[in-house]
Amino acid sequence: MSASPLPARPAIGPPPPGPRPRWSVMIPAYDCAEFLAETLESVLAQDPGPEAMQIAVLDDHSHDDPGAVVRAVAGERVELVRHPRNLGQGANLNECIRLARGELVHLLHGDDAVRPGFYAALEAPLLADPALAAAFCRFVAIRPDSHWETLAELEAPVAGILDDWLATLAHGQRLQTPCIAVRRSAYERIGGFDPSTDVLDWDMWVRVAAAGPVWYEPEPLALYRVRGGGVTDSMVTSGRNVQGLRRVIASNRDLLPPERAEAITAAALEDTALTALRRARRLLHQGQTQAFRSQVREALRTSRSPAVLERLVELGLVWLRVQAKRRLRRRR
Repeated sequence: MSASPLPARPAIGPPPPGPRPRWSVMIPAYDCAEFLAETLESVLAQDPGPEAMQIAVLDDHSHDDPGAVVRAVAGERVELVRHPRNLGQGANLNECIRLARGELVHLLHGDDAVRPGFYAALEAPLLADPALAAAFCRFVAIRPDSHWETLAELEAPVAGILDDWLATLAHGQRLQTPCIAVRRSAYERIGGFDPSTDVLDWDMWVRVAAAGPVWYEPEPLALYRVRGGGVTDSMVTSGRNVQGLRRVIASNRDLLPPERAEAITAAALEDTALTALRRARRLLHQGQTQAFRSQVREALRTSRSPAVLERLVELGLVWLRVQAKRRLRRRR
């Protein structure tokens, strides 16, 4: 595995002075004003009042005007912080945590949303069991037009603490940010998001799972919006997406039970490589040759297990067929 572990994460200190509500719903926003009203309305529909819930939008120096949306939808009920310069996703998330005064922190991106019952469903177990580090629910991936696209895999048939969740999550990313609420004290123990990695969410949720038991609610109560983006596209074209996953897997190893760390790490690397090869096949058919080559290259740098090498041979045959068809079309 040709990747070094991630560095120490930014520190998270105690909450700012002032009243401590039960919840802090912190909404990082960047160029998503067109979706922000839906986000805010989904929270305000469950708002127990300022004594119990802090709601804040942290605008990372957007080109649009999220402040106008906040004022139109929420008036003075929602705090608005506008950074004088762009901090980047990881740093803005850390500012959200640092400014959170509540016992329970929900990070809700400005283009995501929650469904009715989200806060009640996650609050009950977290208040009942102080040992829980976090609670999360099943999520729905939605399109830009808010229509449902896919439903996250079911982790357990009934609500409760997940057995062996750390090992499951270390095998591969299974969460999206809007579906999880984390105790602020857990962030204080493990630190913030690492802005240096492109897969900062997976890195964080594994560390949260290592900090204590995690509760699962099978009802799909969070909405994660899938939007195309140039950053993601460039990461795939360069192979940085797979490189970042290798770095997180290397760091995850230190959090795993020593007697199982090698096996879980090898499985995670193999799964990452197989996923890269499946992605490469799609890219090949789309004519994205550079991205195809980058994904194949990084897959081989990640794992050379028998399953990966077998899939690579199959992909090679597909590549030959695609090249033959292209040559034939050029001759016509």
